[in-house]
Amino acid sequence: MTTVHAGTMQPLADIRAAAITALGATGGTAEAVLGANVRMPLCSQPLQGVATGPHTAQVRCADAPGWKLYVPVRVRREADVVVLRGPVRAGTPITADQLVVQRRDIAHATAPAITDPAQIIGQTLAKPLAAGSTLTTADVAQGPPMRRGDPVVLLTRIGSVEVRMAGRALGPAGAGGIVSAENVESRRIVRGRITAPGVVEVSR
Repeated sequence: MTTVHAGTMQPLADIRAAAITALGATGGTAEAVLGANVRMPLCSQPLQGVATGPHTAQVRCADAPGWKLYVPVRVRREADVVVLRGPVRAGTPITADQLVVQRRDIAHATAPAITDPAQIIGQTLAKPLAAGSTLTTADVAQGPPMRRGDPVVLLTRIGSVEVRMAGRALGPAGAGGIVSAENVESRRIVRGRITAPGVVEVSR
């Protein structure tokens, strides 16, 4: 029967520290997850850590033969960010009373979080968002908002045929939003979605 001596095994604390350092986090905001049964030979050199993903690091011992271990890391990055008080539809201009600043974990955000309400007031969302959503730069509609009275192109699709008419916007909206518009020639009021700057695709 072979007995494993603790002095010949790499301390788990060293492996955790190397993984956390590789991800650029600190001990207070990250936790390297290692099973209690992990046993790696003691390395004669400082451990090397390389980030292999946003939440995974490879920890390696450069000894011969050496070893390597993939370590999952739970990262927590808190910041004061802008959050929606209630649901907001795409294309609706955002007002100050729809926003609140809260401290949130943004470690899993796929785009930079918005930290100042002034950055987004008056802009529109590219997609509808639920109450409590943390706002990021990816949520903001790209392109200038459409305003009441702006000239637009009314686009109607009939099979493979496109019909374009001159129109005028009757309300504010942003990219991807729904807006009412007036056909300049017939004076008919239609509704459609903004599919490009100055273009309203009419609903049928």
